[in-house]
Order: sequence, then structure tokens, then C-alpha cells
Amino acid sequence: MNRSNIKVLVLTGDGINCEEETANAFREHGVQPRIIHIQDLIEKPTLLTEAHILALPGGFSFGDEIGSGQILALKLKYSLGEALTTFIKDGKLIIGICNGFQALVRLGLLPKPFTQREMTLTHNRQGHFINRWVDLTIPQSKCVWTNTLYGLTINLPIRHGEGKIVFAGDKASQDKIYESLLEQGQIALTYKEDINGSSFKIAGVSDPSGRILGLMPHPEAATSEWLNPSGGEKSGQIGIGSKIFESGIQFCETNF
Repeated sequence: MNRSNIKVLVLTGDGINCEEETANAFREHGVQPRIIHIQDLIEKPTLLTEAHILALPGGFSFGDEIGSGQILALKLKYSLGEALTTFIKDGKLIIGICNGFQALVRLGLLPKPFTQREMTLTHNRQGHFINRWVDLTIPQSKCVWTNTLYGLTINLPIRHGEGKIVFAGDKASQDKIYESLLEQGQIALTYKEDINGSSFKIAGVSDPSGRILGLMPHPEAATSEWLNPSGGEKSGQIGIGSKIFESGIQFCETNF
């Protein structure tokens, strides 16, 4: 498939506020994303059927009432559940960034779709919002979004209050869940240091197929070196975050 024919839907509305940056990250690679209000998608779910990629951007959906991403997840589940299930079973791609990641987890699509939830995202260890750039490592995984970054240490911005990944059960159960995710190649990004208390320093996970990615860092805010906070290193070069979107697009070119 020619990338000009790849259809990307970027959700907006209800407190989502990173839709423009996320859409631009796709647009810079030759696709024409459509920013769509969640209510418009609910009223016309066939738009999801026609799409190849669904992006859930960052923000503060519903003001993070009763937990970040919780109400957005419920709205998606009860209004678009059937369409989303078909979308996933058709092998299409989803990326959830920050609040979008939180929604995917609470929707039950990560780390394993359509199974009992075994992971959540809760308040940072520090008990407050964090806004900074962090170093991340990219382990070998099945994630199609990060497959051009394996083995690298990259720098991306984070800005969240509830980014601490926690697994269900006692320590033995938590260790078992982590080992399972590791063995199945679902750990997509890890913090180089303990940034927020996230279990095993995990910053992003994919589903077992590698097509659904949720991550707390904001790659859409690092698509150009001009956005890097290190003033002396600024240039017009493409930023490392751009490679994540390019990888998703390349997957669509090859598989659809």
C-alpha cells in the first residue's frame, strides 16, 4: 500500500489536547491523518473500519476524574467496543500516548487484549506531576512501532502524574507477569533510571502481536531536534520520536 492511502484517525475531544502534534507526526511522513472528535467517531464507527491506524493522544480526558483515562476507556468500550474489537482482529495498529496509554490499559487492550486485566497505571512514586526529558532504552521486542530503535538509548519528554505501572497480585505474581511480558517481547520501552516508580522501569508495552503500543513518553513532541531542550545541539534534523511513527507507517505499507 502506498503511504498516501494509509488512513490514520487521531482522536480528540473530552480533554484530549495533543491531537495536533500527534497528527503532525504522521503528516510529516506523507500520510494525511484525520483528527476526529470521539463523539463523531461514535456516531460513524465505519470510519474506524476504513482506517489502518488509530491514535489516542495525550491530554487530560474528562479531567482525569476517577483515574486517568478511566472515563475515556468506558466511553470507548460501551460506544465503540464492537468496532474496536473488529479493528484489532483485522490486524490494524493502535498507539496510545500518555493519557491514551492509560485509556488502553483501562480499556483492557494492554498488555493482552480481551483477557483479565493484570496491569494498571497509578500515581507517580513522587506523588506529583513530572515534566522533563528522560533517557529510555529500547529492548528487543515484537513491537512494530519501535522495531527500528532496538538496542538504542533515546531521549523523549514525559509529562504525567499517573505513569507508574503496577502489576496485579503479590510480588511473586508481579514478577511472573513481568517475565511473561518479557518472554513474549511486549516490553517496548524502559526508563534508563527509576523515573516514577514504574515496575521494572517500564515506560511502554505492546500487546502480544506488537501492533498495539502504549507508552508514557511523548514521541510526537520529539519529531525534530529543534524540540530538544539541549540548546547547543539544536538543528533541523529529524528527531528520534519521528522514527516511532515512521515504523508504524512502514508496517501498514507492507501489510495492507
